[in-house]
Amino acid sequence: MPRMNAIGWFDIYTDDLARAVTFYETVLGCTLETIGDPTGEMQMRAFPTEMTQYGAGGAISHSPHARPGAGGTVVYFNCEDCATEQARVNEAGGQVLRPKFSIGEFGFVSLCQDSEGNVFGLSSLS
Repeated sequence: MPRMNAIGWFDIYTDDLARAVTFYETVLGCTLETIGDPTGEMQMRAFPTEMTQYGAGGAISHSPHARPGAGGTVVYFNCEDCATEQARVNEAGGQVLRPKFSIGEFGFVSLCQDSEGNVFGLSSLS
């Protein structure tokens, strides 16, 4: 059996989908794409994903079965320099919880909170 990445997909839950989409598009400098949910229960906007590249795809999701909030899993977004995206967080309606810091040989991370109360990370090698 071929070896797979540990994460195949992620959902970041939101109470206000439009607000969360604006937040992540502003911070990450990308456009989230509307995707369908076969169950018809969720509204979703996907992060740009190149399926031939290393990593996992994911979406901002509004669901009657899940809620946003801190204290759970933390998703880390890859960046060239996490300080760049970190600088956009407060103005986009979020909060920087721990500014860029070294994680040794693995580079640097910033810990932030989005407009919905979810904690997420920004990760870069420099």
